[in-house]
Amino acid sequence: MNHKKERIIWISVTAILLTFVVLLSFSPKAIAGNDEAEVQKYLGMFYDVFQFVRHNYVDADKVKPKRLIDGALKGMFEALGDPHSSFLNADEMRELTDTTTGKFGGVGLIITKIDKGVLVVSPIEGTPAYKAGISAGDIIIKINGKSDIDMNINQVVKKLRGKPGTKVTVTILRGENLKFDVTITRGIIEVPTVKEAMIPPDIGYLRITTFTPLTPKRVKEAIEYFKKNNYKGLIIDLRSNPGGLLSSVVKIADYFLSEGPIVSTKGRVKYENRVYMASAKTTIVDSDIPIIVLVDKGTASASEILSGALKDTHRAILMGEKTFGKGSVQQVRRIDDSGFRLTMARYYTPSGVCIDKIGIKPDIVIKEKQLTKEEQKELSELIKGNYIKDFVKTHPKITEPEIKAFMKQLATKGIKLEERYIRKLIRNEINRTNNNPPVYDLDYDIVLKKAVEQMKTMMH
Repeated sequence: MNHKKERIIWISVTAILLTFVVLLSFSPKAIAGNDEAEVQKYLGMFYDVFQFVRHNYVDADKVKPKRLIDGALKGMFEALGDPHSSFLNADEMRELTDTTTGKFGGVGLIITKIDKGVLVVSPIEGTPAYKAGISAGDIIIKINGKSDIDMNINQVVKKLRGKPGTKVTVTILRGENLKFDVTITRGIIEVPTVKEAMIPPDIGYLRITTFTPLTPKRVKEAIEYFKKNNYKGLIIDLRSNPGGLLSSVVKIADYFLSEGPIVSTKGRVKYENRVYMASAKTTIVDSDIPIIVLVDKGTASASEILSGALKDTHRAILMGEKTFGKGSVQQVRRIDDSGFRLTMARYYTPSGVCIDKIGIKPDIVIKEKQLTKEEQKELSELIKGNYIKDFVKTHPKITEPEIKAFMKQLATKGIKLEERYIRKLIRNEINRTNNNPPVYDLDYDIVLKKAVEQMKTMMH
C-alpha cells in the first residue's frame, strides 16, 4: 500500500468516526431523525475501512484494534476545532481524574524531569515523603533500585503512585555527592488547592490554585481561621488558577453571596440549561467584610465564574489583568481506561454575559512591567547560564553585600536587568528550594501590594 492510499484511509477513519462515541455513549433517540440513514451508512464505511487497515497495513504490530480506535477518536475531537474538547489516553485520563477527585494514592511529591533524574520541586506538607525527610532540591536517581534517567515523567509517576499502605524505595542524590535510600509508605495524597495567611494586622489572604471536590472544605477552614484572627478584610488570589469543577466553585461562591444567581449554563441538551442560585443559609462571610479578588490572564474557567459572580453582584472588586476567557463547561466520559471531555454548555455570569474568548476586565487594572526585547534576551542568558540557581546554591545564607557583588558580576556578563527583578528571581529560587515557602510576598508582588493598600482604604 503506498503512502497516498494509507493517508486516504486514515482520513476516512477520522471522518467516519465523528459519530462513533455518540453511538456508544447516548441512546438511539439522540441520533434519531432525518440523518439516521446517513449515520448508518458512515458507520458501515468505518467498519469496512477499519477492517481493511487491520488486515492489510504493512506493519502488523501497528494495527491493534485499540491503537486504531484511539487514533481515530483523537482525530474526531480535533475535527471539532474546540481546544477544550479532546480524547484522553490512559495517562491523561488518570491525571485528569486525580485533579477532579482531589486525591490519589502516592508519596506526596511535586516533581519534574531533568537530565540527572527526577528533581523534587517540593514535598507536599504532611505527606509520607515530607515526613520521610525528602526535601526540595533533592534528585531521585533510582526507584526501587532501577535508574529513572531514561524514564519519562509519566513512567516515574506510575512507579511512585500506588495503593496506600504499600512501599516504594527511592535513591536520593542530595548536593553533589550525598546518596542514600529512603523507603516511603504510600498514603492518600490530597491535591493542595488552598493556602491562607493573615497579612498583619487584620487582612485575610486566601489563595485558591484550582477547584476540586475538597476545595470548598479547605476554603471554609481558611475563613474560620480568618475569623479567629479577627480579620476585617479579605483578598482572594485567583491568579494562574486554571479552573476545575463547576460544583466546587458554586459552593464557594455561595459562602460570599446570600441571594441571586451565581452562574447559569446553557447548552443543546436540556439538562445543561440551569441557573445556580445563592442561599443565605450557606453564607459564611459577613456582608460588611470588604473583598478584593486578584486575577490575571491565567485566571480561567471556574475561577472566572467566582470572579464574575463577585464582580457582577458588587460583592468584591477585581484587581490585576483581564482574565483568560474560558466560558465553556465540559463533561468527562470514560471509555475503558481512556476517555474524553466534551464541551456541553457555556456559562453566563449573573449579569447574563458569556465571557468565552472575551474574559473579565478587572475594576482596577494593574500589570507587572513588561520586559523589553533586550531585557528578554538578558533573562534568557540568565536562565541558560543557571546563574541564579548556582548563586543560591553556593550561598545558603545570602547577605546584602553578596547580592550586590552578584549583580556586579552579572553586569560584567552583559546582564543588566533591573535590580528589583533580579532580587525577585533570587527570592523565587530561595522559595523553590524551601520546603515551607511563604504564602505571599509583599516585597516583590506588585499586584498584591497594591491590593493591600486598596484594602486599607476600604476598611477604614
